[in-house]
Amino acid sequence: MSGSTTGVLFKVTTWGESHGKALGAVVEGCPPGIELSEGDIQRDLDRRKPGQIISATPRKEGDVVEILSGTFEGKTTGTPISMIVYNKDANSGAYDSLRDVFRPGQGDFTYFKKYGIRDHRGGGRASGRETVARVAAGAIAGKLLLQEGIEVLAYTRALGGVTVSLSFSAYGKLSPEELYKNRLVCPDPEACKKMEAKLEEARLNGDSLGGIVEIIVRGCPPGLGEPVFNKMDADLAGALMSIGAVKGVEIGAGFAVAGMTGSQANDPMTPQGFLSNNAGGILAGITNGDEIVIRVACKPISSIEKVQQSINIQGEPVELSVKGRHDVSVIPRIVPVCEAMVRIVLIDHLLRQKAITR
Repeated sequence: MSGSTTGVLFKVTTWGESHGKALGAVVEGCPPGIELSEGDIQRDLDRRKPGQIISATPRKEGDVVEILSGTFEGKTTGTPISMIVYNKDANSGAYDSLRDVFRPGQGDFTYFKKYGIRDHRGGGRASGRETVARVAAGAIAGKLLLQEGIEVLAYTRALGGVTVSLSFSAYGKLSPEELYKNRLVCPDPEACKKMEAKLEEARLNGDSLGGIVEIIVRGCPPGLGEPVFNKMDADLAGALMSIGAVKGVEIGAGFAVAGMTGSQANDPMTPQGFLSNNAGGILAGITNGDEIVIRVACKPISSIEKVQQSINIQGEPVELSVKGRHDVSVIPRIVPVCEAMVRIVLIDHLLRQKAITR
C-alpha cells in the first residue's frame, strides 16, 4: 500500500490493521547516540490507548510497545528503528454483519472502490487504531525536539459544541502534567463537565460527537520550512489532515483572517518580538520564532448505533445499526496523535535545516 510513509530526512512508515496481529512503525533518520527506551515511547501510547473514560470503546488494549531494531545498549544506532504493538483484544466477529455493507462516514466504500477488496473488521488501515504507530514514532520525534528546546503540547478546545472559555494564549503556559490530570485533556474544569455530559448523552442515544484540538509549539526557532512547496504550514496541515478523523486545519487566526483588514491581521514587530500572533508562528511558510498555534476540526465517530441508510457491495439499499465497541468521540484519544504528527514534521524540517547550514 503506497502512502504509508512520510518525511524526508526523518522518515516514518506505519503498518498494520485494527484487527490484524499487530501494528507498528519504522523510523528512519534518527541520529545515533540518543538514549531511547521502550518506556520513552510507552508514556505517549498510554495517553491514547482505549478504555480510559466512560465514553471510550470498552476494547481493552495494553498497547505495549516493543523495539525490534535500531538501538543498542539503550541508545539509537542511526539505523532504522522498528517498533511493534500487538493487538490483544480484537473482537472481529462483531463485524460479520458488515462484511458486505458500507458504513456511512467510514472509508469502507472508498477503499473498496480503490482496491477491489477491503478489511471489514474495524476498517483495517482506515481504523483509528492505525494511529498507535504514529504515536510511537512521534514519541521518538518528541524526544529529539526536547533536546533542542522545542515542546509540542495539545489539548481539547471544543467537544460536542462546548468550547473552553479562554483564548489559547491564556493556556499557553500550561504543562503537559497539568493538562493530563484532566481525563478529557481540557484546561477548563467547567467546560470539561459540560463536555462529559454531552458525551454521556450521545452514548445513550447511540450517537457520536466531534470537536476541536488545539496544538501549541513552544521554543521553535525561526527559519524552519521551505518557501514554496514544502512550506511549514502546508506540511503541518498535510500531516494533521492525514489523521482519519481530521476534516479541517487552521493556523493562527485561521479562517478569522478573512474578516480582518490588513492592519488587524498583520502582527506588529518590535525589537522584543511580535505584539500579536495572527500568523500562528509561520510567515511565508517559514517559522518566525513565535509560538506555532494550530487547531484541527475532528469529525464525529462514524460507527454509531443509530439506524442509518447505506448500500451493500451489490449497490442495494440497506439500513444498518453498527454494533461492537466504539468510542463516542475521537477526543481525547486523538490529542496525542495530533502532537505526534506535529512533532514528526518539525523534527524532519529541523534535520533538513541543519543539513543545509552545516
